[in-house]
Amino acid sequence: MAVDRLPGRVREFASYLDVLLARLGQGGGWSAVFWHRDPEGMRACLDGREIPPWDVVEALLEDLGAACGPAVAAAEREGARALHAAALTAYDARPGARDVLADRLDVMLREQRYAAERHAELSRLLSGPVSGARAETLRLELAQARDDHERATARCAELRSRMAGLDRPAAHAFPGRTPRAASREGPSRTTPPARPASSGAVSGGAPWYPPVAPGPPVSPTSAAPVPPTAPAPPVTPPPRRRRRGGARFAGMGEGEAGTPVAVPQASGPGAGAGGRTPRGARFAGAGGPAPAVPVAAAVVDEGAGEAVTGAVERLAWLRAEGRSGEAHALLAEAARWPAGRLPPLADALHRAGLGADWTTLLWEAASLPVERLVTTADALAAAGRDADARQMLRQGVARPAEQIGAAVLRLDEEGRHREAWALLDACVRVRTPEEAARCAAAGPERLVPLLLRAAHGVSDERHWDVVHALRVAGHGP
Repeated sequence: MAVDRLPGRVREFASYLDVLLARLGQGGGWSAVFWHRDPEGMRACLDGREIPPWDVVEALLEDLGAACGPAVAAAEREGARALHAAALTAYDARPGARDVLADRLDVMLREQRYAAERHAELSRLLSGPVSGARAETLRLELAQARDDHERATARCAELRSRMAGLDRPAAHAFPGRTPRAASREGPSRTTPPARPASSGAVSGGAPWYPPVAPGPPVSPTSAAPVPPTAPAPPVTPPPRRRRRGGARFAGMGEGEAGTPVAVPQASGPGAGAGGRTPRGARFAGAGGPAPAVPVAAAVVDEGAGEAVTGAVERLAWLRAEGRSGEAHALLAEAARWPAGRLPPLADALHRAGLGADWTTLLWEAASLPVERLVTTADALAAAGRDADARQMLRQGVARPAEQIGAAVLRLDEEGRHREAWALLDACVRVRTPEEAARCAAAGPERLVPLLLRAAHGVSDERHWDVVHALRVAGHGP
C-alpha cells in the first residue's frame, strides 16, 4: 500500500515510529533486537503496512528512557499510546479485519505455547552438567525464550481486546447473534493491552474436567468409523505452519535462524525477571460443554484474607516502583500457597488491575508437583474459575510424559480418579500422540486402556493417532 493512500491515523503513527527509531538507531537495546530478529516486519511497520504490537513500542520507549532519561520516556509514552490506539482503530476498520485478527490470535497462541516449551527445555538443560561456554549460550537463549513468552502473552491479550472492540458494535446491531469465528477466539477477554498483559477476567466456558469419565477400555475396532451417508463437509485447509517473523510478530523471530541477540535487562515493565523456571505450554482453545460434575470444595483457611490482601498491596507497590524482579519472586512464592488461597487471590489481583500478574502466577503454578497441580486446579474449578483450571492443567502436562503416567497411577491408587482422569485428558489434548503414548511406560496394563479412552473423548482422529503411537512404542492394543 502506498504511503499516501494509508488512512491518516496509520500514516501519522508510521511517521512517529520512523522518527522514534531514527533517534534510537539500530546499535543497541530493544531496537537492535527487533531489527536483528525481524527486519522485514520492522520495515513493514515503518511503511504503514502493519501496526506493531504495543509491547514493541513500549520496549522502544525503554530504549529512549535509557538514552535520554526516564522523564523523557514518560512524557513520550502518553502521546505514543494515543497515536498507537488511533492507528489500530483505523487499521481494524478495514473489511474482514476481524477474521485477520482471529487468524493472528490462532498463530500467536501457538507462539505462546512454543515459547513456554522452549523455556522449559532450556531450564532443564541448564539444570544439568554443562560447560561454561555452553551455559552462557543457554542462558542467553533462555532470556530470549522468556521474552518471547511475555510478548506472546501480551499480544494475545491485545488481539482479544481488538476483537472485542469489533464485536461490541456487531452484538449491538445483531442482538443474540454470535459473531463469526468467535469459536476460534476462545474465552472472550477485554483487558487493555499491556506488557506483560493479562488474558483478562475468567469468562464462562466448559468445565475444567473432561466430559468423559473413565470406563471400560475402548477397543480400536469398536470405534471404527462408519461410512458417511451424507455429503462430506467442505475440506478444512490444513493448519498453517508456525510462522516466525513478520510485523505482527516483531521480536518473535526464529531463535535458530542466527546467533542469539542479548535481550536488554531493564527494570521497567518490559523486563523479564530472572530466576524463574516455568514449565508448560499455553493451550489454544477449550473443550466443549459438558454436564456438571461435583467438584471438591476448598478447605477453609482463616488466614487467607489477610495473606491475599498483603500480597496484592505489596505487588502493586513493587509494580509502581518498577521492581519487576521482586514482583516475580512474590508471584512465584504465591503460586505455592495452599490451593484454597488462589481463587480469592485471582479475584483480588483482577480488582486491583493486576490481571497480568495472575497470568504469570498460573504459569508458575504449572511447575508444581503433579499431585499439588491437580489439587490447585480442583480448587480453582470449585471457585468457578474453570478456564484457569484447564489452563493450569494443560500447562502442567508439558513435563516428561513418564512423570505424567506415574502421577496418574498414584492418583488412581489414592482413589482420586477424577483428578487422574483430568490430568490424562489434558495430556492427550495438549501433547502429541507420540508423547502421550510415552505415558504408558509407567504401567502399560493400566494406562493403555485409560489413554485410549481419553483419546477417544477428544476425537476419533486423535484416538487412532494414539493407537498408532502406542503400537509403535510397543504398547499397542
